[in-house]
Amino acid sequence: MLSASAVAVLSVAYTVLYVLPFYLSSTTRPSPTLSRDAPSVIRARIRFVTASVFICSVLTIYLTSTRAEASYSEILHLLGWHPFSPFDIARVLFLTALLFAGPLFDKGIIESGWRHWAKGRVLHETLSSWIGWRNYIAGPLTEEMLFRSLLLSLHLLIRPPSSQSILIFVTPLYFGIAHIHHFYEYTLTHPFTPLPPALLRSIVQFGYTTVFGWYAAFLFLRTGNLWGVVVVHAFCNCMGLPRVWGRVGGVVIEGGVVGGPVRGKGDKHRRDEGAQKLELAWTAAYYIILIAGAMAWWKSLWVLSESERELIKIG
Repeated sequence: MLSASAVAVLSVAYTVLYVLPFYLSSTTRPSPTLSRDAPSVIRARIRFVTASVFICSVLTIYLTSTRAEASYSEILHLLGWHPFSPFDIARVLFLTALLFAGPLFDKGIIESGWRHWAKGRVLHETLSSWIGWRNYIAGPLTEEMLFRSLLLSLHLLIRPPSSQSILIFVTPLYFGIAHIHHFYEYTLTHPFTPLPPALLRSIVQFGYTTVFGWYAAFLFLRTGNLWGVVVVHAFCNCMGLPRVWGRVGGVVIEGGVVGGPVRGKGDKHRRDEGAQKLELAWTAAYYIILIAGAMAWWKSLWVLSESERELIKIG
């Protein structure tokens, strides 16, 4: 078993090992003329973080096998790699989708995105770019492997055992802190942006990544399923933060008005009124669905996250 201080040192080391390579090489280091979204930077960073996660995985497996004297199958379960249930993945994804019921309604119905979803166009366009691979494949996979699978498994080896509060609410702070370096990147690539807005942007990012970390840690411990958390992470990256104020349902204007060219002032006035009423109706529906989805998520949280493969009892 491991001491709490040893695990804390390892957690910091893992976090540094994940982020530091971004700044050690000119191929991964952003500059005023080289964005983090440049394909060459993304490819190089994916290679580096993959190597970092591999090294951390080997060390964690070694410590688990030697300090906890765990068998091969026990180690895989502790890491959330195997066994896993596709049904558990589907359940936590559906649970998370309830939180985004409003945005899904907005993108799918109001903006008619369901047509693109049905044709698979969104998936194709997403995975045909390196930004898509980073945001929805490499990023969620490597981040969840390190900050959930590896760090939480180390904390589960602490004796006396860590409290549930530490496991769920403290360990994700490493995940949040790992994103603070984006502040430096942003100020580097946006040199004319005032410091307060840039700092506020970084604080907000730290906040929502930490909150997501709480949720991901809860799901990981409840299901013992790393792959479900990876899918949830990719889904949240795709959806972004839900809109919680303002109107939705902006209508495309053709020829100056909704639905075609202007025939007269009276025609334009009636169509403008119709567009405003439609926008208000879409907005009301969006917020009703958003609130209903949040309530359904809360009521379903324990049921849909329940699994016989759980790592600890929570509650």
